[in-house]
Amino acid sequence: MKLIQSRDNGFFKSLKRLAESGRERRKTGQTLLDGVHLVEAYEAAFGQVDTLIAAESALAGGEVARFVEGRETLVLADSLVRDLGLVDTPSGLLALIKTPGANATVNRKKDAILIDGVQDPGNVGTLLRTAAAAGIGQALLSPGCASAWSPKVLRAGQGAHFVLAIHEEFDLAGFMAGYDGTTAVTCLDGATSLYAAKLDGPIAWVFGAEGQGVRAELIEAAGLRIKIPMPGAVESLNVAAAAAVCLFEMVRRRLG
Repeated sequence: MKLIQSRDNGFFKSLKRLAESGRERRKTGQTLLDGVHLVEAYEAAFGQVDTLIAAESALAGGEVARFVEGRETLVLADSLVRDLGLVDTPSGLLALIKTPGANATVNRKKDAILIDGVQDPGNVGTLLRTAAAAGIGQALLSPGCASAWSPKVLRAGQGAHFVLAIHEEFDLAGFMAGYDGTTAVTCLDGATSLYAAKLDGPIAWVFGAEGQGVRAELIEAAGLRIKIPMPGAVESLNVAAAAAVCLFEMVRRRLG
C-alpha cells in the first residue's frame, strides 16, 4: 500500500479539487465517496470502485481495515484526510468513482421528484433518499440547488444516488409543461389537503427551497396544489420532512 503524506502530492491535489469544486466534479465526471456503506452501495450497483483510499489510522483495525483487506488501496495520512473536509466526521475510507448516470434520459411518463433551489446538502441528500425509498426513479434539480454529487449530499443520500437518475441544472418549468401526469406542489394558497387530494397515475412532486418554498411560476404551473394538515402549533415542516409525508401518502394509496 502506498502512503501519501505530502499536501504537494499531485494525486492529493486532485482529490482536494474534487472535494471542493462542483465544477471540477462535472469536468472530470468523478466524485468521492466517504464510508464503507456508500462504497458497498456503489459496488452493488456498478461493480468495483476505481480507487480505494484509506486513512492511515483506519488500517489499524476495525471495519475499514476488514473492508480493504486484500484490495489495492492508497493510504492517506490522517492529516490529509482531515484537510479534504469531505464530511464533518470522516469514516477513514474514501473511494474515487466515475459519476453514474451521465447519459440517463428524462422520462416524462414516470414519477419524479423536482427539487427547486434547495441549498442545504443534508436536505438535498435526504430528499433523494426519501424519493428512492418511495420508489421514485428520477430526480430533477434546478439551478441553485446543492450539488447532488458533493460528498455531503452523497453521505446524506446513503446510496440513493445509485438507484436514481439524477439531472442537475434542470429546467423544471419546461419539464412540468410537457409532463404526462400530475404535477403536484406543496403550498398554502388555494391548496387541497394531502389526504383529500387525488393522487392517481404518475406524479411529479415539486419541493422548494428552505424559507421561500417553491417559486411562484412553478406553483402556477402545477396541476395540483397540496397542503399538509398540521393541527399542532407549528406552521411549517422542514422540506425533507414535508416530502416524506407526501411521498409516503402516495405509497400508502398505491399499496392499498
